[in-house]
Amino acid sequence: MKYRNLGQTGLKVSEISLGSWLTYGTAAEQQAADDCIRTAFDLGINFFDTANAYNRGEGEKAIGSALRSYERSSYVLSTKVFFPMGEGPNDRGLSRKHIMEQCEASLKRLGTDYIDIYFCHRFDQETPTEETLRALDDLTSQGKILYSAVSEWTAAQISDAAHIADRLRLRPLAANQPIYNLFERYIEHEVLPVSQQHGLGQVVFSPLAQGILTGKYKPGQAPAAGTRAADDSVNHVINSYLRDDVLEVVGQLDQLAQGLNIKLSQLALAWVLRQPGVSSAIIGASKPHQIQENVEAVNITLSEDILSQIDQIMENVHDFSPMR
Repeated sequence: MKYRNLGQTGLKVSEISLGSWLTYGTAAEQQAADDCIRTAFDLGINFFDTANAYNRGEGEKAIGSALRSYERSSYVLSTKVFFPMGEGPNDRGLSRKHIMEQCEASLKRLGTDYIDIYFCHRFDQETPTEETLRALDDLTSQGKILYSAVSEWTAAQISDAAHIADRLRLRPLAANQPIYNLFERYIEHEVLPVSQQHGLGQVVFSPLAQGILTGKYKPGQAPAAGTRAADDSVNHVINSYLRDDVLEVVGQLDQLAQGLNIKLSQLALAWVLRQPGVSSAIIGASKPHQIQENVEAVNITLSEDILSQIDQIMENVHDFSPMR
C-alpha cells in the first residue's frame, strides 16, 4: 500500500480506502464486513469510510463491530452527517443541533471515542455556513472529531467556507468527498483547483462507477443475477450507466487493460490516482478477493500515451447525465 497526506494536513491515508455504502449493514453482511476489513488491514489499508445515513445507522454499527479488535490508533475512521435520521424537522441538515446530536449517536454506533474525519454529507441551503463550521470546530475542540470535511460541495461553497473559517479563525476543512471516475469528471474544472488552493484533499467515491468499470456488464445483455444492477432495491444508482454506448466504451477500456496485462478495475483506479489532488479512492467490496485485486492499482503508473488512448475512447460517450 501507498499513503498520501489528506490535503494539507499531516494525516496519512491509504491511497485505497474501504467504504460501506450499499455493502454492509445487515446481520447477514456482518461476516462479509469482518472478512473484508481483515483483508484490508493485511494489505495496508488504514482508512475506512461510512455514514450515519447508510441503512439508518446499521452501516456504522457494522464497521464499528468489524474494527473493534484493532488498535484504534492503527486506522483512520470517517463518517458523515446531513441526511435524515428521523421524521422530525431537526433530524436532518447541518444545524448545530443536528450535528452535535448525530456526532454523539455516531460515536455510540461506531463504539469509539472519536471520529478521525467528519464529513458534511451534502451542503445545507437552510443553515448558515458559519453555524455549521462553528459546530464542527467545537467538536474538534472537544476531541470528538479530529478533522472536519465536506462531501459533494461546489467550488464556490468550499471557497466560501474557507474564507469564513479564516475570518473566524476556525480550523480549516481538510477534505472533500466527491464522485470521481472516468465518466464523471466535473471536479476537474473548479472543485480540484479550489480545493488545492484551500488545502482540501479529495476522498473520491464510486471510482469504479458502481461496478460498471469492472467489465461485468455487457451491451445488449441483462445484468447477471446477484449483481448490483439486478437488485431492484439499489439499482437506481447504476441505471444511468446501463447504456449500450457506455458499455461499449467499457469494453474498449477492458481491451486496453488486457493489453497492459492488468484488470479493468485496476486501470480505472490507477487513472483516478494519477490525479495529485486525490488523497484516497474509496472502494466497496463484499468479498476479500475484490480488495486484493483493487489494491494492486497503487503500483500502476499509466503513461501519457495510455492516458491519451483513454481520453480518445471516452470521447465515444455522449450526453452522459449521471443520477446523483
